[in-house]
Amino acid sequence: MSSKLDNVNVKAQEPLITPGKLKEEIPLSERATQVVEEGRQTINNILDRKDNRVFLVIGPCSIHDVDAAKTYARKLKELSEKVNDTLYLVMRVYFEKPRTTVGWKGLINDPHLNDSFEIEEGLHIGRQLLIDIAEIGLPTATEALDPISPQYLQDTISWSAIGARTTESQTHREMSSGLSVAIGFKNGTDGGLGVAINALGSVAHPHSFLGINRSGQVSVVRTKGNPYAHVVLRGGGGKTNYDSVNVALCEQALDKAKLAKNIMIDCSHANSNKDPALQTLVMHDVTNQILDGNKSIVGLMIESNLNWGNQSIPKDLSELEYGVSVTDACIDWEATEKSVLEMAEKLRGKLSDR
Repeated sequence: MSSKLDNVNVKAQEPLITPGKLKEEIPLSERATQVVEEGRQTINNILDRKDNRVFLVIGPCSIHDVDAAKTYARKLKELSEKVNDTLYLVMRVYFEKPRTTVGWKGLINDPHLNDSFEIEEGLHIGRQLLIDIAEIGLPTATEALDPISPQYLQDTISWSAIGARTTESQTHREMSSGLSVAIGFKNGTDGGLGVAINALGSVAHPHSFLGINRSGQVSVVRTKGNPYAHVVLRGGGGKTNYDSVNVALCEQALDKAKLAKNIMIDCSHANSNKDPALQTLVMHDVTNQILDGNKSIVGLMIESNLNWGNQSIPKDLSELEYGVSVTDACIDWEATEKSVLEMAEKLRGKLSDR
C-alpha cells in the first residue's frame, strides 16, 4: 500500500557520495587550509573592527568553466597584492544558482551544462576548484543555497551569502546559524530590510534542525549560533539602496534591532539595474561615502569576469565565448582592475579611524 502513497512524483533516488568520503578523495592541502583560515579570521576581524580594511567579494556571477575560473583567480591574486594594505579581496566562486522559474542551476547541479545533472561529479569538480583557488592564495566566497552542500564544501570557503530569495527561509537561517564563516544576508527582492534584519537576529541564536552529518546520515543538527551574520544591500523593487540615505536607514534599523552596524553593498543586481557598466559607478559612490566618514560599510560585492557581459548557453557548447558569464552580466577584467585600483588609491591611508 505504501508504494502507492510514497514518492508519487519521484522518478528516481540515487545514493550520493558522503561528505566524509569526498573529503578523503579531495583533501585540503596545508596551504589551502592556511588560506581558508586566514580568510575567515580576516573577515571576522573586519566585522569586529580589529582590521580597518574593506573586503571585496569579487568574481564571476557563476562558475561554469574551471579553466577560466583559475585564470581569473591568478589575475585576482596579483591584483590583491597591489591593494592588500587597503582592500581585502575574496574571490566569488558561486556554484549554485537560484532560478525564478527554470534554467541552469549551476556547476554542482549540472557541470556539463546540458541537463544531465551529474551532481556527484559536480561536487568533485567544485571542491577541487575551491582548493585550487585557495592554493593560489585567494580566500573564496559562495552562496549557500542548498542546505546539504555545505557539508561537502564549507571547509574550503571563507565567506558565504544568503540570497534575496532565501533570506526569509527558516531552513537557510537555521543552516547559517551553524556555518563556520561570516555570512551576508541580502535584503528582500522587494528592497525591504525587514527580512534581512530578522534573519540576523535568528542566525545569532542556537537552532536544532534536520540535516546530514559527515557520514551522510540524516541527523539532528544542533548549532551554537553565528555571531558574524551581516546585511547586504542589493536594491530591489525597481530601486537602488546603496546611497547614503538608504545606508543611514539601514544603520537605524540595525541599531533598533540591537545588531552590529556591519553593512555590505552589492554593486550588481538591482543596485546596478543589472547593467554591469553601472557597477563601477556604485563602487565610486560607496568609496565617497567611506571618505565622507561612513563607518558601517565594511564590504562590497562585484560581479566580474575575464570578459564583458553575458551569454546564453548554446546547444553546441563549443560555441561558448571564453570568460563570459552564462548568468548575470559582468564587468570585464580591465574594468575590474581599474576600479579596484582606483578605490584602493582613494582609500589608502584614510581608514585608520574606522
